[in-house]
Amino acid sequence: MRAMNIAATGMQAQQTNVEVISNNIANINTTAYNRRLPEFTDLLYQNVQRVGAFSSDNNTITPSGIQLGLGVKTTSVYRVTEQGPVQLTNNSLDLAVQGKGYFQVLLPSGQTGYTRDGSFQLSPQGQIVTAEGYQVLPGITVPNNAVGVTINNSGQVSITIDGQTNPTIAGQFTLATFPNEAGLEAEGNNIFLQTQSSGNPIVSTAGSPGFGTILQGYLEQSNVNVVSEITNLISAQRAYEMNSKVIQTTDSMLQTTSQLKGA
Repeated sequence: MRAMNIAATGMQAQQTNVEVISNNIANINTTAYNRRLPEFTDLLYQNVQRVGAFSSDNNTITPSGIQLGLGVKTTSVYRVTEQGPVQLTNNSLDLAVQGKGYFQVLLPSGQTGYTRDGSFQLSPQGQIVTAEGYQVLPGITVPNNAVGVTINNSGQVSITIDGQTNPTIAGQFTLATFPNEAGLEAEGNNIFLQTQSSGNPIVSTAGSPGFGTILQGYLEQSNVNVVSEITNLISAQRAYEMNSKVIQTTDSMLQTTSQLKGA
């Protein structure tokens, strides 16, 4: 009977669904985390009686036919890139992107990583780095005698030096966007890498057409909605239970068939 195999694919799909939901809930407090959404599609169909086939010698045509589906499979786990809420931190090195765009960081491998996590810090050399110590491009250094750091909406960094009245321009943060943000490859630590699916990065200053602005003293929060995730979790659990019930019912029917053979 096909039903047992079909229900097994349904259980596997709902298991994936629960795993995605659990990861969303686990990252509810992760800075700039984008919730994931699994997508499913039906499998191939077996044509017991093909649609449009001749059903008699008089050229009558089967109006609907008989097609039996073989189950479901996971096609993708989509990253929902909607803006998360921003939270005030009053930390001068905390930056939030309001709108589209990613900060660029230099990874130990020499690759350029992309992140919306703007919880930046200073390295022992005074460079602005991520929480993992990765340099934030284009590479801005804050002198030891600086008493204040100001970053405007376009990403321009101004340093106030002790004993000086006028601030000094230390550099300019730029943002990167992609034709397909969902195509970026997640590497963990809130870092993404460019792929063929994402397309090449488009780099410009914050506030340019198609780019967001930078907010100093704020951090973007996760865009996970707890109520929606709990609702999705309950639905996934119910779907898993229904598929398991199908397997139990199919097994009971097979046992009935075996008993008929024995009789």
